[in-house]
Amino acid sequence: MLKIGIFGAGHLGKIHMQQWKEIPGIELVGFYDPDDNNAATAIAQYQVPRYTTIESLVQAVDAIDIITTTTAHYEIAKTALLNGKHVFVEKPLTHTLEEARELVKLVNEANVKCQVGHVERFNPAFISIGDQLLQPMFIETHRLAQFNPRGTDVSVILDLMIHDIDIVMHLVKSTVRRISASGVAVISETADIANARIEFDNGCVANLTSSRISLKKMRKMRLFQRDAYIGIDFLEKKTEVVRLKDPGDGKGMLDFPIELGNGDQKVISVQMPHVEQTNAIRMELAEFADAIIHDKPVKVSVYDGYQAMDVAHQILKKMSIHNELHNV
Repeated sequence: MLKIGIFGAGHLGKIHMQQWKEIPGIELVGFYDPDDNNAATAIAQYQVPRYTTIESLVQAVDAIDIITTTTAHYEIAKTALLNGKHVFVEKPLTHTLEEARELVKLVNEANVKCQVGHVERFNPAFISIGDQLLQPMFIETHRLAQFNPRGTDVSVILDLMIHDIDIVMHLVKSTVRRISASGVAVISETADIANARIEFDNGCVANLTSSRISLKKMRKMRLFQRDAYIGIDFLEKKTEVVRLKDPGDGKGMLDFPIELGNGDQKVISVQMPHVEQTNAIRMELAEFADAIIHDKPVKVSVYDGYQAMDVAHQILKKMSIHNELHNV
């Protein structure tokens, strides 16, 4: 049995407790949370022992799961890594880039598994296009949420947009050439709505919009590449793939023949890949455990988490410069 300890028994922490209890081969040893109300609720709901110090829980387990406020990620992860324990840590990886760089170093030195909780990598809609040849040259994302005080300790970039930053970096696999961004703080003390444009050395451009003050929820990504358009709805868990094909290259769900004007015949083929309705949080936790048990690479590495943070902080810097220029 793989022994797991949870740090943080808030809203998401309790969801993780529920998932861990349902994953075979896992012993949920206990949790740490200094908040007595969180702790009492967790004990009542899940009958999981509460540990009163970080060190005592780290010593009692093989791996830890960090779902605390972002500012606490670094010290807890560092304690675990220095004790040779495997680490799962929610996004964003840490509070500062310096802390993130240090964790990358500590993970490499400890030679343990460290996975970052970019859960949209495990969204069934995203997984459903895993067999598609993806070489996007333009990406557009919209991630909109209704206001919730939870998460406002960081800007909308680190709260919401970082999900899309991670997926964009995962798909494009090219060096960032230029970033421009703007954002506005409307309700909280940090940006609540923002737009960023990321240009890559390979020519790809990504246009990302995130808001946590919208009237409706939306989590959509659109990928455009040579002869293809791929739409991913992370919220509704649906995907569509539209390709320009030669006649006779296989049928889609819907095919529309078109004339390109020079006598060339093409077919617009629409496909709706099957989406397996899986639980993304359970899948990311189960795959983290599987990586430990079978000594396999994790799906979202500590470096992936650092890279997403690096781009996010570049966006924050560009937003700050943009706002200063427009407030002069």
